[in-house]
Amino acid sequence: QVQLVESGGGLAQAGGSLRLSCAASGGILGGNVMGWYRQTPGHERESVARIPYMGAPTYASSVRGRFTISRDNGNSRNTIYLQMNDLKPEDTGVYYCRLAQDMGDYWGQGTQVTVSA
Repeated sequence: QVQLVESGGGLAQAGGSLRLSCAASGGILGGNVMGWYRQTPGHERESVARIPYMGAPTYASSVRGRFTISRDNGNSRNTIYLQMNDLKPEDTGVYYCRLAQDMGDYWGQGTQVTVSA
């Protein structure tokens, strides 16, 4: 069973930085895609950044140039990171890690990011 464990997040001032991590373990297949999504009250969950097992990442236009997603596929774990720079109040939300593969679609528990003006 795939498990996703997120860490990072918290409170930052506008213009500041935060880093999120998500470690996936158990039943991971090659060719998966991992990513970060965020949700704010009253809005649907939206994609922030995604990165395939091997290949180039993609970003939402709202974060391109400020956020960087990366991944480490070593030691039977797939870990992704989201470096968030130049944070803005509109980046506030719950950030979820996702792993999508042929055998299923998995989500982390979510981590809160709050950016104050």
